[in-house]
Amino acid sequence: MKLDSKTPGGPLEQKWDKHRFDLKMVNPANKRKFSIIVVGTGLAGGSAAATLAELGYNVKVFTYHDSPRRAHSIAAQGGINAAKNYQNDGDSIWRLFFDTIKGGDYRAREGNVYRLAQVSVNIIDQCVAQGVPFARDYGGLLANRSFGGAQVSRTFYARGQTGQQLLLGAYGALMRQVAAGKVELHTRKDMLDLVLVDGVARGIVVRDLITGEVEAHTADAVVLATGGYARVYYLSTMAMASNVTAIWQAHKKGAFFANASWGQIHPTCIPRHGDRQSKLTLMSESLRNDGRIWAYKNKGETRPPGQIPDEDRDYYLERIYPSFGNLAPRDVSSRAAKRVCDDGFGVGSTGHAVYLDFRDAIARDGRDVIDSKYGNLFQMYHEITDEDPYQVPMRIYPAPHYTMGGLWVDYNLMSTVPGLFVIGEANYSDHGANRLGASALMQGLAGGYFILPYTIGGYLSGEKLPKIAADHDACRGAVSGVKDRINRLLSLNGSRTVEEIHKDLGLLMWEKCGMSRNEEGLREALRRIPEIREEFWQDAKVVGRNEDLNQVLENADRVAAYLEFAELMVQDALQRTESCGCHLREESQTPDGEAVRKDDEYAFVSAWEFQGVGKEPALHKENLDFEFVSLSTRSYK
Repeated sequence: MKLDSKTPGGPLEQKWDKHRFDLKMVNPANKRKFSIIVVGTGLAGGSAAATLAELGYNVKVFTYHDSPRRAHSIAAQGGINAAKNYQNDGDSIWRLFFDTIKGGDYRAREGNVYRLAQVSVNIIDQCVAQGVPFARDYGGLLANRSFGGAQVSRTFYARGQTGQQLLLGAYGALMRQVAAGKVELHTRKDMLDLVLVDGVARGIVVRDLITGEVEAHTADAVVLATGGYARVYYLSTMAMASNVTAIWQAHKKGAFFANASWGQIHPTCIPRHGDRQSKLTLMSESLRNDGRIWAYKNKGETRPPGQIPDEDRDYYLERIYPSFGNLAPRDVSSRAAKRVCDDGFGVGSTGHAVYLDFRDAIARDGRDVIDSKYGNLFQMYHEITDEDPYQVPMRIYPAPHYTMGGLWVDYNLMSTVPGLFVIGEANYSDHGANRLGASALMQGLAGGYFILPYTIGGYLSGEKLPKIAADHDACRGAVSGVKDRINRLLSLNGSRTVEEIHKDLGLLMWEKCGMSRNEEGLREALRRIPEIREEFWQDAKVVGRNEDLNQVLENADRVAAYLEFAELMVQDALQRTESCGCHLREESQTPDGEAVRKDDEYAFVSAWEFQGVGKEPALHKENLDFEFVSLSTRSYK
């Protein structure tokens, strides 16, 4: 199958405007004749649902939370990028585009990334109009700060709660449409399958998490905004309920999965501190604006950090990457932290941590200034570790945080299944092999507010879509399949908990397909994953029944999906023998540990087609053509 990205031709800065003009449109009076399902109510899903309803479409929204406000977007702390150039420091749409292409190690589509940079300026205006309380400077203008991989200040923020405040803005817009009767909101409904009619996405199957009822819902198009899958590693900064189920079931129904192994390891997370821990906590990248990262210069150091003079500290990011220093991109910073710890210079009782130190910033700006910028983050760190970061440096270590891989989509954000659109972290589209900090919120809102509402109209206006109801044969078949799956899970009566088996999988994935990979380890993972999956189906125990709130059952279904998906993730990492962005193949690096890309062989998107559980998937390639930037070795030194 030849993948057609549908990226329009012409000058880069005119592609999106030309495409919008060329798209067929739906007459305003006809929009009310179409219905659209949106799954997920984070920034991407919430903004898309509100905007589609505002345009006149009938929208059904589904979330497994009890409120859209609980979506994982709420956890985003640091900020959102936009090429406003309020600081007059040389920023521009082109610079944001170039920083994102370069940050992603030249493994993203030029057309998509430039559109993202263009739309970014509209997002801030939209959110300010909604009342999002962005930080402002003394004169009342919107303030900015810097994030990794950029040498300008373009990140808008609301203290350390940017995701929460943006989500409240989208939530307000969404609930306005609920009150207007244009959005039908379904909470506590977990999407467990996609309904296809004649190969076209026409609905979903959901399970009510309170009653256990399984039901089908139909529409003229389906939008998945279901987030990322870093919980495949078990320990991650993601919310406990984050999962791969919705996009994995869509993949099994024909949607190609792109760059599955590209997961972001965030450099500034609170280190793991116990075997019973089930979640890790992010400390915002914004802290690297003022905090300096260092490790011991001498092995076996025993002095408390406050007693170690500068000459015995290794500010390794400033030493190795003097141009960007502590604001080197996430993939680069994470690998540097791992190297110093692996070499025996890590801090803390485990040696698997480095310091993030605000001593100099507090001395320079005063505690009140630092508190005004990061106070809630300092408080959170104090609550978790019982250490006061105003007095002693934070201990941090890299952890799984985000996934750049996801369902393949074209320029219209539609998957290889007609009528199935995928937005936000659930698709692979805009970040290449490494996402820059503060770009996730930008991508989610760009798709939801400004891109999907146009492109989905182009699809609906060009298709003849007969109305179908929930009693259609395709719906009944999908519902029956989901019920069989639930009954199979409930029949498991072994000796191990689902959590224990998920831990086994997560540890294997972290060690063999985590921050660095090699062929031997990946092949071992391919051998072990089916064994763990078999153990799950033979020896897991799922208690309770379907008709009640049963979180063991919910989790069992999600872990079952991870146990199938993990094989694809490893296959994806194995076939790409180059290093790029987050994907470090140990066979392809410089002597000092920098990634070595192979542009002649791997300048493409890996899009996988499902062939069956346990069977090798089929690889399709979308070649990446670079007309406007020159491929070069990424350097932040």
